[in-house]
Amino acid sequence: MGKLEQIEDAIRALSGAELQKLRAWFADFDAVNWDRQLEQDLVNGRLKALAQRALAEHAAGKTTFL
Repeated sequence: MGKLEQIEDAIRALSGAELQKLRAWFADFDAVNWDRQLEQDLVNGRLKALAQRALAEHAAGKTTFL
């Protein structure tokens, strides 16, 4: 049995309260990793072309206010 299957089995065995705690923990864990990846992408310039395109579309009047 692989690691993922072990984790799945362990999750299935959790009580409702434990599952709720796991959800909260994972949401925080995922958010931190998402933020870290976004910051790294910014540092590495991976979002530069996307930002330039968005700014150009805005300057050309192709955007709307929300």
